[in-house]
Amino acid sequence: MKRSILAGLGFAFALSAAPVAHAAELTIFHSWSNESEIAALNVFVNALKDKGHTIKELAVPHEQSGAGGPIVSLVIAGTPPNIFLTGNADIYRDIRDRDLGQTVGELFDEIGATPNFAAPVREAIKVDGEVRKIPTGIHIDGIIYYNMKVAEAAGVDPTSWTSVEDMFADMGKVKDAGYNFMAMGGNTFQAGYLFHALMAGIAGPEVYRKFYEVGPDGQPDPSVFEEQGLRDAIEVFRQITGQADEGWVNRQWNESTNTVISGKTLMHLHGDWMKGQWRANDKVLGEDYGCINLPGTKALSVTVDAMGILGGEPVSPEQLEAEFQMAEIVVDPVRNAEFASFKGSTPVRTDAPADKLDACNTLVLESLAKDNYWVLNPFYISDSDWINSVWNTMFTFQGDPDMTTDDTVEMLKGEYEAIFN
Repeated sequence: MKRSILAGLGFAFALSAAPVAHAAELTIFHSWSNESEIAALNVFVNALKDKGHTIKELAVPHEQSGAGGPIVSLVIAGTPPNIFLTGNADIYRDIRDRDLGQTVGELFDEIGATPNFAAPVREAIKVDGEVRKIPTGIHIDGIIYYNMKVAEAAGVDPTSWTSVEDMFADMGKVKDAGYNFMAMGGNTFQAGYLFHALMAGIAGPEVYRKFYEVGPDGQPDPSVFEEQGLRDAIEVFRQITGQADEGWVNRQWNESTNTVISGKTLMHLHGDWMKGQWRANDKVLGEDYGCINLPGTKALSVTVDAMGILGGEPVSPEQLEAEFQMAEIVVDPVRNAEFASFKGSTPVRTDAPADKLDACNTLVLESLAKDNYWVLNPFYISDSDWINSVWNTMFTFQGDPDMTTDDTVEMLKGEYEAIFN
């Protein structure tokens, strides 16, 4: 959308309680379901409703949303949502190529948001050089949240660990004290996210990019299958999944986190959206729980949760104005910080109110300020078919104790060949 057209809309998107003259009816698609996610999303939805708009929600369970397939299905069926929550670049490309996409970069420039976005945010919201995503929150895909009371009872101090070897050296103490060591769930989503977090943390940023990032030839670098870092990440994945308690099968991520919150398990290595679950259970950071990066991590994989808005012929002027209002609501520093307080995320803006930031937010921001210490979530840089194949491979590996590292590398090679060659 040209700047002149945005100006023609009057940029009447100021965050006020007054309803707009022309209310619109919008649909919003998402795959969030637990208490923390819904409470966070309602910060934005209710703000838009306060302006007089009607919002219809379309939701599917996260585990069924895949790489955003339901969004594409709605588009193909001729019923595309006005607002859709996904970070998957392929979804934005598909919608764009159907002349239904909408850029938001000029809006962010106009309202002064762009220079205040954290560096990973500015990268993650681009699709082929154009800003098409509205960033909602920053998450680290692999961070440890631990139960401080369990740690004390077991006589371990997670903050003292400087390596994965240090961490596992304390596993015996934790189990001897009657607790599970590390929470684990049972689906492809959790297996996939654990693995790419380990690819960043264990293999390092260069190997991670080789494995995931699609180059000019349209595929990741196949030489990655000869990298020791890949094998190391697979072997740590086995260590983590191999120690799981018997209840891991079919367990969702929030249920895995809840075993830590309830005091059955010491810790969980997962996305830091876990914090929303701790807060929903009235637990206090620094008293009940703490957070650390994976000990000795070489890099962090960063998710920037995002939403997109619909453009093109099906969208009325009133709907487009309301969609842009939602975009401005989402990146407003105060509302974004409020969203983060429920979601467990870190605000996307560096000028968010400091009183909304906690020690885990500070850990994230300090980590992201380090050179070459973060990489983008695979969905922003890779191929969806490749990502899904990696998820399935690692979940197969998780469930088969007889499958070796060599077997896993060969399976990944086979999936690579089937997709790219």
